[in-house]
Amino acid sequence: MSAATGLAGLRRYTPFAVGSLQTMLRYRSTFFVNALTATTAVSLQVFLWRAVYNGDSGSGPGGFDRAGITTYVLLAQVLGLLHANRVDEEVSGEIQRGDIAVSLIRPVSYPLTRFCAGVPVSLVNAGLVGGPVVLLYAGLLPLQRPGAGDALLFTASSLLAMVIAFEVNLLVGLAGFATTNIWGIRIVKDCLVALLAGQVVPISLMPGPLAATARLLPFAGLVDSPLRLLLGEYQGPAEAAEILAGQAAWTAGMSLLTALAWRRAVRRVEVLGG
Repeated sequence: MSAATGLAGLRRYTPFAVGSLQTMLRYRSTFFVNALTATTAVSLQVFLWRAVYNGDSGSGPGGFDRAGITTYVLLAQVLGLLHANRVDEEVSGEIQRGDIAVSLIRPVSYPLTRFCAGVPVSLVNAGLVGGPVVLLYAGLLPLQRPGAGDALLFTASSLLAMVIAFEVNLLVGLAGFATTNIWGIRIVKDCLVALLAGQVVPISLMPGPLAATARLLPFAGLVDSPLRLLLGEYQGPAEAAEILAGQAAWTAGMSLLTALAWRRAVRRVEVLGG
């Protein structure tokens, strides 16, 4: 396949991204509500953890000082916004309403259309909601300033984390083929991801066996890996490359798993009427 053919194929998915972005921007009041909710959640986390580290002038538990734990908690919440792509909710909704039948007859890949529709949601959430929250706290509290190299590693790691989050949410959404309502599954997923990704408690503060288990799972690539790279919690370029390689491996593995799940789910589809 030539590069021109590949680009022409990708252009077929542009309307899905544009449509999703237009839908997001149509409901501007949602940004205000989301920003207020995010600011409240971040405030609770930040001031709780700063109270825990109160009195530690140097390095405290997990190797954090007050500026480091503040930066970790703040950006963990922003990464959570980056992962909130609503793919699980929208896919299960299409299945429940029967709209999935229309999607199946389109000459495009359904998982890829969902990815293209989810990317604007993630970026708008992180940029228009998370960005102002970070600027607010950067003006209020001392934060740990990363080096240029660590910031680049963080950016690459965050992009991989965004793909892993999409794949996790797509798998949960596809559960709609097996059950009529995935609300409970989504709640369990959100809790497990928040815990095992290090969004609620940094993995480095967890008991040894739990921390070791969490770092073996793909969820660590959502929050723990990007923030370890940003805060310089690695020993040299080899360990940084190992962290990114681990995320890339989970991205590939989860892609294969979602492809198999999608193929199996399509076999269960029965379209009645006409």
